[in-house]
Amino acid sequence: MNVNQDRIDDTVLALLWLTSYKYQDGVRAWKGHSWEALGRLFEKGMIGDPKTKAKSVWLTDEGAKKAEELFREYFEKRG
Repeated sequence: MNVNQDRIDDTVLALLWLTSYKYQDGVRAWKGHSWEALGRLFEKGMIGDPKTKAKSVWLTDEGAKKAEELFREYFEKRG
């Protein structure tokens, strides 16, 4: 199957926004998603390194902004 990895990454990033919370000076999200997608998001600079024992991951400033935008685009009811 030919899969659009960027679209999967955008969807995972939007879902990270769903489980995100403010923590100290940043935003964290529960990382219960595909390790492959989380790895790609880390390489793209959207999240911190997911390969830690923590059950959550940092969203970078850019990642948090894009995550919120994607979440609203994909899941916000209109009209």
